[in-house]
Amino acid sequence: MRLVTNSYARALLLGFSTIGSIGLLGGVQALAQESVSVRATVVKGSLPADDPAAAVWSTAAPSVFPLAPQVHWQNRIGEVTVNDVKVRALHDGKTVAILLEYQDPTEDPGDAAALEFMVGDKKAHFAHGQPMLQVEGGSVNIWYWKNQDAKGVDMNAKGFGTLKVQDQQDVQAKGVYQGGTWKVVFSRALSTGDADNDVIISPGTFINIAFAIWDGRKLDSGELKEKGSQKAVSSWWYFRAEPPADYSSYFYAVFAAAIAVGLQFAVIRKLKKGSSV
Repeated sequence: MRLVTNSYARALLLGFSTIGSIGLLGGVQALAQESVSVRATVVKGSLPADDPAAAVWSTAAPSVFPLAPQVHWQNRIGEVTVNDVKVRALHDGKTVAILLEYQDPTEDPGDAAALEFMVGDKKAHFAHGQPMLQVEGGSVNIWYWKNQDAKGVDMNAKGFGTLKVQDQQDVQAKGVYQGGTWKVVFSRALSTGDADNDVIISPGTFINIAFAIWDGRKLDSGELKEKGSQKAVSSWWYFRAEPPADYSSYFYAVFAAAIAVGLQFAVIRKLKKGSSV
């Protein structure tokens, strides 16, 4: 009987360790993904699409990306004000909201920020989709916000000098400045149905994303410190809207453990019957 009991205990331990291993692996994957991409987690309830300061943003894991002066277009500058940007994202299954947070010493009408995405499957350079050495060049979708306009603008480009505002505007944006920090939230439907001009965001799929920031402070000359191609930019990074939680792996692990336990009970009953004969 002691041997049977030990076997039963081992079966239980195997089942629990299987469940624990699945949970641990899932945790490791999540941490690795968080360090290299923006993850838009699913939010229950109201999405803070027009509130950069909403408390629910603290539930979204932040990712920080370096910025540097734009150097691919001739009209450029050697130094920029903003050297990195913190990014968070949330979605509710229908709409995505992306929050940019960055340090800027002054609030100015010309302050601006933008997100950039590739359109379709064709690879594009982060510099407005400009054809480069080994990148043929494809269309990019740009979500733009400027402080003095207080709204989002949906645009496209396919190379330098091709920037165009879309006829159909689907992007919303709002910025809040406080204590030397800008918080700007962009929002749009995950899919607009316009795959020729807009990025289509499918939960569970990685896409490319890039960032741009302008310090619109006026210099003594009257010129803006940063404008047009004079800006802080990033290269391409990864973005992923998380799919709804899938507990099927846990269910199968528990189901397997239950089968193992059932088999052990069957063995115990059989042994008991044999010993009573």
